[in-house]
Amino acid sequence: MAPSSAGFVTALTTAALATVGLLGYQASTTVPAKNRTDSAPAAVTSKVPQHRKDPTALPAASGTGARVVYSLDDDRVWLVGPGDAVTRTFKVTPGNVDPAPGVYAVSSRSNLITGTDGIPVEHVVRFASDVDGVAIGFSAAVRDAAPGPDATPLADTGTVRTGGIRESRADGNAMWTFAMIGAQVVVVH
Repeated sequence: MAPSSAGFVTALTTAALATVGLLGYQASTTVPAKNRTDSAPAAVTSKVPQHRKDPTALPAASGTGARVVYSLDDDRVWLVGPGDAVTRTFKVTPGNVDPAPGVYAVSSRSNLITGTDGIPVEHVVRFASDVDGVAIGFSAAVRDAAPGPDATPLADTGTVRTGGIRESRADGNAMWTFAMIGAQVVVVH
């Protein structure tokens, strides 16, 4: 091989390795946190509200940029636009399977389905699954089982595991418009 050919091959090989390294790094930063380790998602068994002056304030260390932030302890969601501006915050009613804290991406959406608890739901925005394959995502009950003190509880699921995080229909509409495929979802305690 001529000396100029060897230099050309070396340059191409170096460029290819750098590209693969960059792509590998980018892929590792978009994989949900629970998939980066071999540990199972931490199930939250008790809900202890965080003691803050303003319970609707965006949690610290919840990322930057446009994202959905979901607090396991507060059962609250924040829709955060560019520049970390909160465009909407609301209470939710989680199912009996919680995602592990971490960073996820919206993986699928369904306009109208029947939830694992048998209740028709709309505007389903899925972002995770637990180790047993239970899908975890936001949805609104079609008959408007709105969260809050007067909320209609989720159907008695008995031993059925459900990762549905219920919103009011108005909040579900806002989530549906905001969280497209690939949108970042940050789960915090």
